[in-house]
Amino acid sequence: MKYHHIGFSQSDLGFDAPQTVILSGEPERSRFIAQTYLQNVKLLSQYRGLHSYLGNLPNGKPILVATSGMGAPSLSIVVNELVQLGIKRFLRVGTCGSIQPYISVGDLVISQGCLCRQGAALDIAPVEYPAIADPFLTVALVETARKLNIPCHLGITASVDTFYEGQERIESSANTQLQSWLIGITSTYRQLNILNYEMEAGTLFKMAGVYGFTAACVCAVVAQRTEAETIVIANKDTAVQRAIDVAINTISPV
Repeated sequence: MKYHHIGFSQSDLGFDAPQTVILSGEPERSRFIAQTYLQNVKLLSQYRGLHSYLGNLPNGKPILVATSGMGAPSLSIVVNELVQLGIKRFLRVGTCGSIQPYISVGDLVISQGCLCRQGAALDIAPVEYPAIADPFLTVALVETARKLNIPCHLGITASVDTFYEGQERIESSANTQLQSWLIGITSTYRQLNILNYEMEAGTLFKMAGVYGFTAACVCAVVAQRTEAETIVIANKDTAVQRAIDVAINTISPV
């Protein structure tokens, strides 16, 4: 049976089915990871733009690379169906905006947990339920980044539902009139020592706790929110490749 949203079935994974998936919000990033880092790559599905690939890591172990789409609702559907296929370990490779002045574009943020402000997560667990990453996989990511001499920061992520209003964007948004409770939210989070904004990890971490799988997240910093609202496109590819290198070398050490 093909799962409705991801577009493939257990039989498509073969006899030696993978238990690890690298999740990316962008189908283009999923394709790049599969074609650049994996061997024996097979496209499983492109349904709904949720590109998924089966392949082998450099150490020979099978792995999935899957697209989660933008935001927690899409991610929650993809993760649910992947769990039903037997996936036990989820590693999100994403992008984010720094809200601390000492975290630069091109650096990595590795999330140890999230302030989770996401509606999808509320359908899975109460608001008080902790959104925490697997400590062992998270520490392994940090150790890999240090071995590769890639600047990384370990800490708390603000995981929110919207890119514009939820991350207090006004100058670059069609809506310049934020709700009053969102005005100043970035400064508040900065004072709480929160490192960055992104849109999926909080729900992923809550699902990990409820469903019983391992999850971690490494994000490339592509915006410096103490300086500007906009993404620094010129530095995005380099930053993202750093995050991918850390992810691949963590789960398939050389």
